[in-house]
Amino acid sequence: MQLTTHNGTPFRYSTEALAEVQRLTTKYPDGCAKSALLRALHIAQEENGGWLSLSAMDHVAEVLGLKPIEVYEVATFYSMYNLQPVGKYVLEFCHTGPCAIEGAERLIEYAQRKLGIRSGETTPDGLFTLKEVECLGACGYAPVMQVGEFYHEHLNEEQFDRFIEDCRAGKVNKGTWKMH
Repeated sequence: MQLTTHNGTPFRYSTEALAEVQRLTTKYPDGCAKSALLRALHIAQEENGGWLSLSAMDHVAEVLGLKPIEVYEVATFYSMYNLQPVGKYVLEFCHTGPCAIEGAERLIEYAQRKLGIRSGETTPDGLFTLKEVECLGACGYAPVMQVGEFYHEHLNEEQFDRFIEDCRAGKVNKGTWKMH
């Protein structure tokens, strides 16, 4: 995956976010600030419009006293970090074994046609980004789509259509939608 270099301006944590990251590092022994890296990246991503630019990752490295490569390695490994600008709703579809058996690949293809984008792309209106991710740990509820902190389980085309319509109508706040 290619890293996007910047979003126009250098990234710096807000005063509140910097204090939170610094507080996190106090929970670990001296020299173990790297233990706070996952949460520090989440905070940076939240403050950077939902994605991690190189500037944001470099700042995280600086704050935690790490080499930038140590941060890049972690950010590029986990699918929960976005390395390019994303839409308001990031639709993450599990595409591994159990979900594939239950129709995830068909559902992903349907979502791509419905939204007019491929995996890894964002709709021109900036609302939706489509991602294929590894196991979401909800194998018994396949196929699964994660949006924010919420899972949409046993998902089908009709439910997906309602979700998209509700998002476009402003009825969904970052994943709070529940299937009807």
